[in-house]
Amino acid sequence: HGSSAQSRARLSRPPPRSASLAARRRAVARTAMAGKLSVGYLGMGIMGKAMAGRLVDAKFDVTVWNRSPEKCEDLKQKGAKVAATPKAVVDACDIVFACTADPESARAVVFGENGVLAGMTAGKKYVDMSTVDVETVSEIGQAVRAKGGLFVEAPVSGSKGPALQGQLVILAAGDKALKDKAQPCFDVMGKRTFFLGEVGAGAKMKLVINMMMGVNMAALAEGLAVGQKVGLEGKDILDVVKEGAIASPMYGLKGPKMLDGDYAPNFPLKHQQKDVRLAVDLGDKAGQPLPVAAAANEVFKAGIAGGKGDDDFCAVFEAAKRRRLG
Repeated sequence: HGSSAQSRARLSRPPPRSASLAARRRAVARTAMAGKLSVGYLGMGIMGKAMAGRLVDAKFDVTVWNRSPEKCEDLKQKGAKVAATPKAVVDACDIVFACTADPESARAVVFGENGVLAGMTAGKKYVDMSTVDVETVSEIGQAVRAKGGLFVEAPVSGSKGPALQGQLVILAAGDKALKDKAQPCFDVMGKRTFFLGEVGAGAKMKLVINMMMGVNMAALAEGLAVGQKVGLEGKDILDVVKEGAIASPMYGLKGPKMLDGDYAPNFPLKHQQKDVRLAVDLGDKAGQPLPVAAAANEVFKAGIAGGKGDDDFCAVFEAAKRRRLG
């Protein structure tokens, strides 16, 4: 009886306060930092808008910019300021974040007329969260540092849902002091931040992760396509997958949407194809053959050719179903 009473006592004890106390302290620190730190965000696409929205909701003083100003309207209603140019954002803010669609747009925001570089001076801070190639992010970093600025690349793993929920994985590299300064913002946008070292490491990690994601999505699309073609029920395929070693959150989330033809974009197919293409190029430069990724790239290219580029990347299922032998 004594031992069972001790067990009940142990079970009835409240959980250690250290974890919850640490979480409260972090929240208090973020709130305090939010009151002091002026933050800019460039690029109001699916991901940029979601991340900037998290910063606005966390009471940071946020200024936003987008090439098409109407995309800033929702955040303006929530309290964000809207600037006319990237330079104006850099002029006004302590730290400026950016998330654009591809290497071309990432360069344009920095090097274009009234771009980031036009406002860059000693001590200014720029964090690029776009998914781009190593050469692009290295060139941007060098240009920012040449003007005395601090630079971090911080591409993210995750799509629209995790971005809205603050559950992204942030892949930071570059100036460690700036990464630490930006951490209260990263804590609002993501669930975990990795610091990977020198500029370029974030881009490499993101391309490796998105390459594997693209290969796995193409495999699911082809598996469902051939299975249904030989008379299996798509739902049965997904149920078997769920019980085996290849079960994954992505298959569990995207598989039913593919069977329903629900391709509302969380991560556009054209961006997935861009990332696989950049990963294959990374392999070429490293002397590492990537034949499976190269094949997946062709399936995503077929999806774009079939008019699915702006749909979610799981719409590659439509391309897989349409492909013919010979």
